[in-house]
Amino acid sequence: MIIKRLDAYTPETANRIRELLIQLSRSGKDRGEIPEAWFNDLIESDYHDMLLAIEDDKIIGIATLSVTMGPITRKNAYLEDFVTDSECRGKGVGTALWNEMLVWAKEKGCKNLCFTCGQGREKSQEFYKHHGAEIYDTNFFRMEVPQE
Repeated sequence: MIIKRLDAYTPETANRIRELLIQLSRSGKDRGEIPEAWFNDLIESDYHDMLLAIEDDKIIGIATLSVTMGPITRKNAYLEDFVTDSECRGKGVGTALWNEMLVWAKEKGCKNLCFTCGQGREKSQEFYKHHGAEIYDTNFFRMEVPQE
Protein backbone atom coordinates (compact mmCIF):
# COMPACT_ATOMS: atom_id res chain seq x y z
CA MET A 1 0.00 0.00 0.00
CA ILE A 2 1.13 3.53 -0.75
CA ILE A 3 -0.23 6.89 0.39
CA LYS A 4 -0.09 9.71 -2.13
CA ARG A 5 -1.68 13.07 -2.71
CA LEU A 6 -4.31 13.39 -5.40
CA ASP A 7 -2.51 15.02 -8.32
CA ALA A 8 -4.69 14.40 -11.37
CA TYR A 9 -8.33 14.04 -12.29
CA THR A 10 -9.62 10.99 -14.12
CA PRO A 11 -13.22 9.81 -14.37
CA GLU A 12 -12.15 6.49 -12.82
CA THR A 13 -10.59 8.25 -9.83
CA ALA A 14 -13.68 10.42 -9.41
CA ASN A 15 -15.98 7.39 -9.49
CA ARG A 16 -13.89 5.46 -6.97
CA ILE A 17 -13.75 8.42 -4.57
CA ARG A 18 -17.53 8.79 -4.88
CA GLU A 19 -17.94 5.07 -4.05
CA LEU A 20 -15.88 5.54 -0.89
CA LEU A 21 -17.80 8.67 0.11
CA ILE A 22 -21.06 6.73 -0.19
CA GLN A 23 -19.62 4.26 2.34
CA LEU A 24 -18.92 7.21 4.63
CA SER A 25 -22.26 8.96 4.32
CA ARG A 26 -25.65 7.70 3.25
CA SER A 27 -26.37 11.08 1.64
CA GLY A 28 -23.42 10.68 -0.74
CA LYS A 29 -25.33 8.51 -3.19
CA ASP A 30 -27.96 11.21 -3.67
CA ARG A 31 -25.49 13.91 -4.65
CA GLY A 32 -24.39 12.54 -8.02
CA GLU A 33 -20.97 12.77 -9.57
CA ILE A 34 -18.22 14.97 -8.17
CA PRO A 35 -17.48 17.69 -10.74
CA GLU A 36 -14.08 17.73 -12.41
CA ALA A 37 -13.77 21.41 -11.45
CA TRP A 38 -13.86 20.39 -7.76
CA PHE A 39 -10.91 18.07 -8.30
CA ASN A 40 -9.00 20.74 -10.20
CA ASP A 41 -9.60 23.32 -7.45
CA LEU A 42 -8.38 20.83 -4.84
CA ILE A 43 -5.28 19.84 -6.82
CA GLU A 44 -4.29 23.45 -7.55
CA SER A 45 -4.77 24.70 -3.99
CA ASP A 46 -1.94 25.16 -1.52
CA TYR A 47 -4.44 24.85 1.35
CA HIS A 48 -6.32 21.66 0.47
CA ASP A 49 -5.34 18.09 -0.38
CA MET A 50 -6.80 14.65 -0.69
CA LEU A 51 -4.66 11.77 0.46
CA LEU A 52 -5.20 8.45 -1.29
CA ALA A 53 -4.39 5.00 0.07
CA ILE A 54 -3.70 2.80 -2.93
CA GLU A 55 -3.16 -0.95 -3.11
CA ASP A 56 -2.90 -2.95 -6.32
CA ASP A 57 -3.81 0.19 -8.32
CA LYS A 58 -7.11 0.57 -6.40
CA ILE A 59 -7.96 3.46 -4.10
CA ILE A 60 -8.85 1.85 -0.76
CA GLY A 61 -9.00 4.94 1.44
CA ILE A 62 -9.12 8.73 1.31
CA ALA A 63 -8.69 11.73 3.58
CA THR A 64 -9.59 15.29 2.57
CA LEU A 65 -7.71 18.01 4.46
CA SER A 66 -7.79 21.79 4.54
CA VAL A 67 -5.86 24.50 6.35
CA THR A 68 -8.05 26.78 8.46
CA MET A 69 -6.87 30.10 9.80
CA GLY A 70 -7.59 31.75 13.11
CA PRO A 71 -6.02 34.59 15.09
CA ILE A 72 -5.37 32.49 18.20
CA THR A 73 -4.06 29.18 16.87
CA ARG A 74 -3.00 30.67 13.53
CA LYS A 75 -3.30 27.49 11.45
CA ASN A 76 -5.13 24.24 12.00
CA ALA A 77 -5.62 21.30 9.70
CA TYR A 78 -9.27 20.35 9.25
CA LEU A 79 -10.19 16.80 8.26
CA GLU A 80 -13.37 16.80 6.18
CA ASP A 81 -13.66 13.24 4.83
CA PHE A 82 -11.85 10.16 6.10
CA VAL A 83 -12.88 6.69 4.96
CA THR A 84 -11.37 3.33 4.18
CA ASP A 85 -13.06 0.74 2.02
CA SER A 86 -15.28 -1.49 4.17
CA GLU A 87 -13.43 -4.55 2.85
CA CYS A 88 -10.08 -3.18 4.06
CA ARG A 89 -10.94 -2.00 7.56
CA GLY A 90 -8.79 -3.32 10.38
CA LYS A 91 -5.79 -3.81 8.07
CA GLY A 92 -3.84 -0.62 8.81
CA VAL A 93 -5.16 1.55 5.98
CA GLY A 94 -6.66 4.12 8.36
CA THR A 95 -3.49 4.25 10.43
CA ALA A 96 -1.35 4.80 7.33
CA LEU A 97 -3.63 7.65 6.22
CA TRP A 98 -3.70 9.07 9.76
CA ASN A 99 0.08 9.17 9.96
CA GLU A 100 0.30 10.90 6.58
CA MET A 101 -2.33 13.43 7.70
CA LEU A 102 -0.07 14.40 10.58
CA VAL A 103 2.88 14.79 8.19
CA TRP A 104 0.72 16.97 5.93
CA ALA A 105 -0.45 19.13 8.86
CA LYS A 106 3.12 19.59 10.08
CA GLU A 107 4.31 20.55 6.58
CA LYS A 108 1.56 23.20 6.43
CA GLY A 109 2.58 24.63 9.82
CA CYS A 110 -0.63 23.59 11.58
CA LYS A 111 -0.92 23.42 15.36
CA ASN A 112 -3.90 21.01 15.54
CA LEU A 113 -5.78 18.46 13.47
CA CYS A 114 -9.49 19.16 13.92
CA PHE A 115 -12.45 17.06 12.81
CA THR A 116 -15.90 15.89 13.77
CA CYS A 117 -17.24 12.39 14.20
CA GLY A 118 -20.95 11.66 14.12
CA GLN A 119 -23.03 10.10 16.86
CA GLY A 120 -23.20 6.33 16.67
CA ARG A 121 -19.74 5.91 15.17
CA GLU A 122 -18.14 4.20 18.12
CA LYS A 123 -15.53 2.31 16.07
CA SER A 124 -14.40 5.55 14.47
CA GLN A 125 -14.26 7.26 17.85
CA GLU A 126 -12.18 4.41 19.29
CA PHE A 127 -9.80 4.71 16.31
CA TYR A 128 -9.33 8.43 16.98
CA LYS A 129 -8.80 7.91 20.72
CA HIS A 130 -6.29 5.12 20.01
CA HIS A 131 -4.32 7.56 17.86
CA GLY A 132 -4.23 10.25 20.55
CA ALA A 133 -7.18 12.46 19.65
CA GLU A 134 -9.25 14.02 22.42
CA ILE A 135 -13.02 14.43 22.33
CA TYR A 136 -14.13 17.99 23.05
CA ASP A 137 -17.49 18.73 24.63
CA THR A 138 -18.87 21.02 21.97
CA ASN A 139 -21.72 21.36 19.53
CA PHE A 140 -21.27 21.35 15.80
CA PHE A 141 -23.46 23.71 13.82
CA ARG A 142 -24.07 23.83 10.09
CA MET A 143 -26.03 26.41 8.17
CA GLU A 144 -26.65 26.36 4.46
CA VAL A 145 -25.48 29.59 2.87
CA PRO A 146 -28.41 31.21 1.02
CA GLN A 147 -27.84 31.25 -2.71
CA GLU A 148 -29.52 33.85 -4.91
